[in-house]
Amino acid sequence: MAGYFSNHSSSRFLANSTAPSHPSSSPAAAPVHNPGPASLPRSRMPSSKHFSTTVSTTAAVERPNSKEAPSPSTASSNGAVGVHPLRNTWVFWFRQQRAPGNKIISYEEGIKKISAFSSVESFWSLWTHLVPPSALQPTTDYLLFHNGVRRPVWEDPLNLSGGKWIIRLKKGVADRIWEDLVLAIIGDQFDECRPTEEAQNGIVRGNGNGASGTSDDGSDISGGEWPEICGCTISVRQSEDIVTLWNRVDGDTKLREKIRDQLRKVLNLPPSTIMEYKSNNDSMQDKSSFRNSAIDRTPLSTPLRES
Repeated sequence: MAGYFSNHSSSRFLANSTAPSHPSSSPAAAPVHNPGPASLPRSRMPSSKHFSTTVSTTAAVERPNSKEAPSPSTASSNGAVGVHPLRNTWVFWFRQQRAPGNKIISYEEGIKKISAFSSVESFWSLWTHLVPPSALQPTTDYLLFHNGVRRPVWEDPLNLSGGKWIIRLKKGVADRIWEDLVLAIIGDQFDECRPTEEAQNGIVRGNGNGASGTSDDGSDISGGEWPEICGCTISVRQSEDIVTLWNRVDGDTKLREKIRDQLRKVLNLPPSTIMEYKSNNDSMQDKSSFRNSAIDRTPLSTPLRES
């Protein structure tokens, strides 16, 4: 069995042998599956247990974005199954460094918004139409961030004082790990990972990286309403695939370790998996997300406890 990670020799999954060999070639539109002539998207039940709700195939109406926690799903007066709202609204993006036949463009110019979703139903309606990472051309990225992050880049006010955990994968086995990571994030599996009060106050006051209590447009970025996890990405490259988990507070070491441990648990990573971390400030300095990252050498000597 082929190694699952590019730095590890054992595997939980076989490579996806049925993945299409040619992704969508349109540079201006999101890479999506063609659902065919059917009027409704293909249904797919979650392959992960991160969601405990039953997914309804009834068309769902998106709830407006709200700072208040959503109420539990309910049945409508006519007996129809209600929408299962997520705690946050999330946005999918994708990026190609170089579209076929076009010149190389800057990173942010290449990012295209796919769609936002705020319920279990709307997520699966979108997810079933996205081309899996194994079928994307090299140098293509998927990005998923909550809607508080206006631009999925290092310089966004909510990302500015944070960083990212990095895991490198061998080619052809990223589909399942990417799905599990996405489901863990939008399913609040990292909800217990919160900064200390001291670290949180440092964000509000500003810590020299430009972070402050409000962004340029006056919106609140102090973190009171936003989760610690900003989002995640998968970067399809020629010789490996790279997943990253972005968090909001780089300066809280204990918080970073807690996120690392939870990431190991939700992805069921082998103990010897090499994990790397890099602050977004360092990325801005050397113009790279993955180069010069710090390798985490903390030994995993005991099994992770269930939360």
